[in-house]
Amino acid sequence: MQLPWLEPGDPLPHPRHAWGDADPVPGLLAAGGALDVPTLRDAYSHAIFPWFSDGQPILWWSPDPRMTLAPSAFKLHRSLRKVLQAFRADTRCEIRIDHSFDAVIRACAQAPREGQSGTWIVAPMVKAYGQLHRAGLAHSVETWIDGELVGGLYCVGIGRAVFGESMFARRTDASKIALAALVCLCRRHGVALIDCQQNTAHLASLGATEVARADFVAHVARARDEAPPTWGFEPVYWNELLPARPSNPT
Repeated sequence: MQLPWLEPGDPLPHPRHAWGDADPVPGLLAAGGALDVPTLRDAYSHAIFPWFSDGQPILWWSPDPRMTLAPSAFKLHRSLRKVLQAFRADTRCEIRIDHSFDAVIRACAQAPREGQSGTWIVAPMVKAYGQLHRAGLAHSVETWIDGELVGGLYCVGIGRAVFGESMFARRTDASKIALAALVCLCRRHGVALIDCQQNTAHLASLGATEVARADFVAHVARARDEAPPTWGFEPVYWNELLPARPSNPT
């Protein structure tokens, strides 16, 4: 099957036209086009994302099945629960949203994904997602300790469709803390799924599962038109995963 080549401004093919298991690279949909805000918004609104390396054209993907994490199914293992409880109780620690997006994506670019060498967050991607952030469609969830950014993640949000992109950690568990915070935010605001794109053992251990692409496309079609969550984090959101702390007796 010939891979469609796109010129800037060309519409993306429907996800059902992505290469399948019998093709050279399953999940690959098209090449070329542009990484401007309208194209990226249209892509994510139809369950499509870009992913390519230096020296390659822009490559567009819509794999089948799709790895997703339902916030309601997030597995809070005992070790992470202890980490979150300690983080929540320490006044030096905080979660910030969209405070340092550019720093987060640059840090993610230096942290290869599981099982990969090098990075897929090449310079054009950093620039493009910075523009998407300034358009209000890309967000960072950040782990701060003693006024220092120690971990975090960035994601795309179209309505209540949320697409996880990448994370990084400079201290143990800092990226997991950010992911847990995103789960709490999504639970608080009724976000049904967080897209994880590809299956990894780490994501599976946290409760992520594969869904059929057709089902995911249908989910995105519904969620993209819903009111977006408020992209901010309040300490009370930890109650979505952790028991509320008892109030001090008066």
